[in-house]
Amino acid sequence: MFRALEIPNYRNWVAGALVSNIGTWMQRVAQDWLVLTVLTDNDGTATGITTGLQFLPILLLGPYAGLVADRFNKRRLLIMTQAFMGLCAIVLGLLVVTETAALWHVYILATLLGIGSAFDAPARQAFVSEIVPGTHLANAVALNSANFNLARLAGPGVAGAVIATFGTGPAFLVNGASFLAVISSLVFMRKGQLHPAKPVKRERGQVREGFRYVKGRRDLLLIFGLAFVIGTFGLNFQMTNAMMATEAFGVGAGEFGILGSIMAVGTFGGALLAARRSSPRWRYLIGGGIAFGISALASAWMPNYVLFGIMLVPVGLASLTFLNSCNTMVQTSVPAQYRARVLALYLMVVMGGTPIGSPLIGWLAEELGVRVAVSIGAGLSLAASIAALVAWQKFRHDAVPLRAQIREMLNLR
Repeated sequence: MFRALEIPNYRNWVAGALVSNIGTWMQRVAQDWLVLTVLTDNDGTATGITTGLQFLPILLLGPYAGLVADRFNKRRLLIMTQAFMGLCAIVLGLLVVTETAALWHVYILATLLGIGSAFDAPARQAFVSEIVPGTHLANAVALNSANFNLARLAGPGVAGAVIATFGTGPAFLVNGASFLAVISSLVFMRKGQLHPAKPVKRERGQVREGFRYVKGRRDLLLIFGLAFVIGTFGLNFQMTNAMMATEAFGVGAGEFGILGSIMAVGTFGGALLAARRSSPRWRYLIGGGIAFGISALASAWMPNYVLFGIMLVPVGLASLTFLNSCNTMVQTSVPAQYRARVLALYLMVVMGGTPIGSPLIGWLAEELGVRVAVSIGAGLSLAASIAALVAWQKFRHDAVPLRAQIREMLNLR
C-alpha cells in the first residue's frame, strides 16, 4: 500500500504537500465562510461565482498550461506557481485582518489563485512520474490522493476552529505560510534521483496536437465526458456543504468545518483502497460514478445535521474512487511527451466546468432550496454514469454474445 514511500524524494514531496494541503483546505473553508456570512447575507450565487472564478482559469488556460509543463522543468515551474499562490493567500488574509476586504477583492484574488493553480496542477500531476519509476506510479498517484484527503481530515476542522476563535483572516495567512513547506521539499529534492521527462521542443500546433491525441482515444473521451458532468454538477461540496450547514441545519463555522473532515474519512479510505490496487479498472471508475450519484442524492434529503454528516462518508468514498480511477488511467496510459498536456485537458474538464456548475447550483439553491439543488447535481451525475456504462459496453463488446457481455460486466476491466 505504501511502496512509493520507499523513495526519499517522494517522501519529502508527500511531507511538504501534506502541510500545504492542510492550508489549502483551510483557505477553501474560510473563503466560502467569508463570502457567505461576512461579505453577503447567505448569498449562494456570490459563493458560486467565487468558486467559479477560482476554476475559470483552468478552463481558459488549461491546454496552454499543460504545454508549458511539457516544455519546461517541472520542478522549477512548481516552485514559481507555489510561491505565487502563497502570495495570493497572504494578500487576502491581510485584507480581511485589516477589515478592508470587499467582495470584489475576493473575486479578483480567487481569479489570480485560479491562474496560479491552472499552471500548477498539470505540472504537479505530471511531476509525480518524474519522482517515482513507472512501476510505482499507480501507487504514488493513489497516495497523493490519500495525502490530499488526510489534509482534508484536518484542514476543515482546524479552519472551523480558527474562524470561530480568530476570524477568517488568520486562516488565509496560515495557508499562505503553508506553501513554504512544499517549496522547501522541491528546493531540497535530490536531483540525481529524479527521472525528468525530455522537454518538448517548441513547435507550432502543439496545443492542437494534445487535442488530436485525446480525440483519437475513445477511452479518454469517455473518461473526460463523464468527468466533466460529475465535476461540473456533482463535485461542488465546497459550496453545497456550506449552504446545507447554514440554510438546512442552521449551524455555525465549527460545525461546517467538521462536515469537511467527516467527508474526508470517506475520501481518505477510498484513497487507501486505491493504493492497494496494482492497476486502475473501469469497474471502479464507472461504479464510483454511479455510487457517487446515489449517495449524494441520498445525502441531500437527510433530515438532520448528524445524519447528513454520516452520509458524507460514502459520498467521499465514491467520489474519490471515481476521481482516482480517472487520474490513474490517464497518467498510466499516456506517453510522457503528451502527459502534461493530456492531464491539463483532463483537469480542464473535471474542474473547468465549475465556473458553469457552481453559479448554476448556487442559483438553484436560492430559487428552489439547497436540497433540490444538490439533488439535481447528484441526479445528473448518476445519469451520466449510467450512460457511460452503456457506452462503454457498446463500443467494448460489439459483436460479442450477450452471455459473454454479462460475464464481462461482472468483471469489468
